[in-house]
Amino acid sequence: MIEREQLEQARKMLLMAGKDMKALHSLLQPEAADDEIFGFHAQQAAEKALKAWIIGVGGCYSNTHDLHVLLLTLRELGCDISRYRNLTELNVYAVWFRYEPIEEISPAIDRHSMFNRVQTIYDQVQSILDTLKHYTSD
Repeated sequence: MIEREQLEQARKMLLMAGKDMKALHSLLQPEAADDEIFGFHAQQAAEKALKAWIIGVGGCYSNTHDLHVLLLTLRELGCDISRYRNLTELNVYAVWFRYEPIEEISPAIDRHSMFNRVQTIYDQVQSILDTLKHYTSD
């Protein structure tokens, strides 16, 4: 059973992921921003959604921006992460790479495909948190 405070923390994290999703949506057209900016918001949305999921299932995560580490944490908590392993390619856009020209480290992003992949994890976590609200304790 999850405590109400944990669920609230998970919901706040997912709310922040939603703000990155909103930014992603506004950046779908390549002329709206460079790939580094789009990729950063995609990575941030995925990171925050994964952290919300970890919190929601009663886990803890280290101070990391590494999506691979977050996915492994979820797997250790018994969650099926198989659909989301490909999100690790967003690690090149994480905070520690924010000062690198992306042309040197990655090909152009298929923005619509990436948006849909990140939207899928966001929706999954939203569904999990909606279900968990029925199982909270004080």
